[in-house]
Amino acid sequence: MATPTPPAPMEALLAAEPPDGEGWQFEPKWDGFRCIARREGDEVEMISRSGKPLGRYFPEVLEMLARVSERRFTLDGELILPLADRLDFEALQLRLHPAESRIRRLASETPAQLMLFDVLEIARDLFEDRPLSDRRKALERFHKANAVEGLHLSPMTTDRNVALGWLARSGGALDGVIAKRLDQPYRFGERAMVKVKQLRTADCVVGGFRYAEKKHEVGSLLLGLYDEQGLLHHVGFTSAIPARERPALTKKLETLVAPPGFTGNAPGGPSRWATERSMAWQPLRPELVVEVRYDQVTGRRFRHGTALMRWRPDKAPRQCTFEQLAPELKPSEIAELFAA
Repeated sequence: MATPTPPAPMEALLAAEPPDGEGWQFEPKWDGFRCIARREGDEVEMISRSGKPLGRYFPEVLEMLARVSERRFTLDGELILPLADRLDFEALQLRLHPAESRIRRLASETPAQLMLFDVLEIARDLFEDRPLSDRRKALERFHKANAVEGLHLSPMTTDRNVALGWLARSGGALDGVIAKRLDQPYRFGERAMVKVKQLRTADCVVGGFRYAEKKHEVGSLLLGLYDEQGLLHHVGFTSAIPARERPALTKKLETLVAPPGFTGNAPGGPSRWATERSMAWQPLRPELVVEVRYDQVTGRRFRHGTALMRWRPDKAPRQCTFEQLAPELKPSEIAELFAA
């Protein structure tokens, strides 16, 4: 491809709530892989935020981009994978596989899509130095003139109340809300946007713990939730334990050590990253409950480490069920939400 690979895409700073005041554009933060999509003639490529090629993992998206009318463009967007009426981040991760045969099979069975939210170049017209207000109009014209199945235009609003509504009602379907200045050019590699993540809380049973490395004190708590059959499943961990509380908490936990800890899915399963230490954990009687803050759920597990909010001695362990996790909206419901 004749044009050089663009620098790292514009990034975002995390904030507790969307910014107030005039001059902001708000967009949903989609739960997928960031992607710069580029085409020049017959050559099409997709680049991750780290600069690595994504095309071989998503051949169906490359083929989709090759079907648009415009022969030269550079677009910023998010690879998403709607699956069984939800956006499935875990299915996206499965696509990063070395076997081309498996990639082709998954591309056919679970095709990914591309959600556009910014534009850097169309034909030989460069937009990176233009304000977002101009880039958005150009992107809308591009999408209208190059409509193909699987290529979407992300909604936007300048009404903060609408953005707050997206954040409050989106459940787990979105990863939050992004705010951008309407008068700002595209700033490569800079944290020039504002990101408000959808953070929720859940009450979890402490089904086990791990010792800290090279210390005889608790390093992390292993969290569990009960399913409909009454089985306690490992769903994640929290290591956000104040240092001053660790000695006393360790003594308390050691008095509760008793197998099996988790009666459903347990920690310490096979993993390429697992070590002898990381797989070692102490099972506990299911008596302690903590409230944790989390962002995303993938495969009925917290995708990232959680923040310890408080202990819940008032909560019965059997009340800690999967039902409290916010359900994800169906894509059709998201569309209706944005239209409203």
